Amino acid sequence: MTESEKELINAGSSNATAGSAPTVAASDFANDVGAKNIGEAFRNYQQKVRGGDVGALPAVIGVLVLVAIFYTANNLFLSKANFANFLTQAAPYAILAMGTIFVLLLGEIDLSIGTASGVAAVTMALSLNHKGDLNAALGTTTYVVLLAFFVLSAAITVMYRLWIPLAIIVAGIIVIVTKLDQYQLLAMFVAIAVGVAIGTFIGFLVAHVGIPSFIVTLALFLAFQGVLLKFIGASNAIPTRNFDLVNNIENGNMSIGLSWTLWFLSMAIYAAFTIGRSLQKRKRNLTGEPLDLVILRAALIAVTTGLAVYVLNQNRARSVFATLEGVPWVIPIVAAVFVLWTLVTTKTRYGRYIYATGGNTEAARRAGIDVRRIRLSVFIIASGMAGLAGIIGASKQGGVPSDFGAHTDQLYAVGAAVIGGTSLFGGRGKIRDGIIGALVIAMIPNGLGLKGLGPEYEYMITGGFLLLAASVDALSRKRATAAK
Repeated sequence: MTESEKELINAGSSNATAGSAPTVAASDFANDVGAKNIGEAFRNYQQKVRGGDVGALPAVIGVLVLVAIFYTANNLFLSKANFANFLTQAAPYAILAMGTIFVLLLGEIDLSIGTASGVAAVTMALSLNHKGDLNAALGTTTYVVLLAFFVLSAAITVMYRLWIPLAIIVAGIIVIVTKLDQYQLLAMFVAIAVGVAIGTFIGFLVAHVGIPSFIVTLALFLAFQGVLLKFIGASNAIPTRNFDLVNNIENGNMSIGLSWTLWFLSMAIYAAFTIGRSLQKRKRNLTGEPLDLVILRAALIAVTTGLAVYVLNQNRARSVFATLEGVPWVIPIVAAVFVLWTLVTTKTRYGRYIYATGGNTEAARRAGIDVRRIRLSVFIIASGMAGLAGIIGASKQGGVPSDFGAHTDQLYAVGAAVIGGTSLFGGRGKIRDGIIGALVIAMIPNGLGLKGLGPEYEYMITGGFLLLAASVDALSRKRATAAK
């Protein structure tokens, strides 16, 4: 633990004495007390739940309840074809929610994430349909404005020493100017670069200028809707179906052999990493989870994911003369993003600083953390993920319509994160919350659609779940505060 982290813990303790209720504690950086066996670990978990730290438990229960209800109503809900369809429906929400979690961890909000994904997607679609010539696609004036926006965003990243976003933005400029975005992979990279540039601008207005994130992102939500209408038209769409690499993200499947190979390698790496780390801690007499609990968790994950791979590898074509099998390509993409951001938030100093800043901003500032830099960076991540979600959404729809991301996408992104267990008040949440919440969000219209029920029921039930999740968050926070 670094000196700044120790100072942060002490500052949080001092604030608690003064009457505040910080969520930053030593447990945010290391386990002070480790359970010796599974039974003791379970009792510790029960104490956490009683103390108000329910985590993703309500969302997991919600998923199980919805599965039981929808399967009872229509046994096609758990069919092979619908299982694959449901997972691909959840993918864009999962990506958006994982990005939104970074913003929520600081107690901020991003209402523009849906339409930002639309702007990123339309940039990619225009690049592909005009063979990389965005100047011809946008017009000279808009093209120059786009490049100027990229340059401005790059300057902001230099000011705040954010080198990875800088590299992405500069590479995006080079690809656009040299017309390399005519190639599908580079056009997709440009979409992500657009998202990063948008997030840099939002973060600057929030962290540096001091405008509330609600106002900034609401304004851009409206502005981006205008951008989409300007370049697409009221009832038109820019097609992407003819570009195989983009189209196959949501509509293509891996081979059965590749599906099992990726699953086996992923499980082997996960088991080796978690079990090896546990053995290392035991060897050094450090506290940590019981080894049998680590092994049990790895086994459960392997069985659950292995069963999913097995089902997806079965032929799910409706015709006996066709073959449709294999894991959809979008699933390993979502899994890779999940692993990346989980490692960032749990295994890096940057991740600890995010939780510290969200839990107690003043304590974090006194400990030497550059709070403005952290605040700006989370908006970059959120909008960068919006760019990726735009690619996935365009693949799913086969194009970019003018209302892309403009309806409930940004609300569903926030809703998925909150339903999954991330707090609206900052300082508490995990990347997995976005995955679990996205499953709930996607499951509701999927199950209702099989019963022939309209979108009015979808909105009412989703709203009810979101209200319930927010209530659980508020009550658990109140209970945790009372316990201190």
